[in-house]
Amino acid sequence: MESQAFAVFNYALITAIATGLGALPFAFARSFPRSWLGIGNAIAAGLMLAASFGLIYEGVGYSLARTLIGAVVGLVFIVWSHRFLERYEDVGIGHLNGLDARKALLIVGVMTLHSFAEGVGVGVSFGGGIAFGLFVTIAIAVHNIPEGLAISLVLVPRGVPWWKAALWSVFSSLPQPIMAVPAFLFVEWFKPVLPAGLGFAAGAMIWMAFSELIPDALEDADAGAVASAIVLASIAMVAFQVLLGG
Repeated sequence: MESQAFAVFNYALITAIATGLGALPFAFARSFPRSWLGIGNAIAAGLMLAASFGLIYEGVGYSLARTLIGAVVGLVFIVWSHRFLERYEDVGIGHLNGLDARKALLIVGVMTLHSFAEGVGVGVSFGGGIAFGLFVTIAIAVHNIPEGLAISLVLVPRGVPWWKAALWSVFSSLPQPIMAVPAFLFVEWFKPVLPAGLGFAAGAMIWMAFSELIPDALEDADAGAVASAIVLASIAMVAFQVLLGG
């Protein structure tokens, strides 16, 4: 059992590392016009919205009630977190300060919370056999790449180096290997918790998209361009999820 748990940890660690690949496109771009910040926020919002509804759809397959309760709790938590951070004007991450730092903390925090549910999903899937576990691991690893892109789209245009954005992306997914092992060892206990976790992450991510990313996008880019970027990013993410699942 110990060797199996170690293997599950390593597979889940791969999913976390894959998140950092989302920052690679920024290794080839050195400067960003202000309008890029708006479009980047819009794309990140579209990716997060599509991913959120994907989480809700997955959670409903386990339990509608627990998924919806989790979504409401996630909403309450992220609103509280936002108000808590607003009290600290001098908050900073590296050379980011004030509003930019708070937004960076929110995006990384939301995606980290999201990773707890994905980690449980990996562990529970291995409880159903190695073949199913590997399929879910590969699916989540590939799915994590655009999530890393969403984080990088918020961080890099605000001055964070691409390699630091990659590290923040990997950091946001570290709960996956941490949660995968106990979920595998105690699969029957974690199964009822999974839909609530998926709903929690979805509620927080939807709020983040509408309250932070979309308003910021509209400040820096034309409304039509912002809307188009959100729609196209959402379509791409949905297509990605369907093709991956099929």
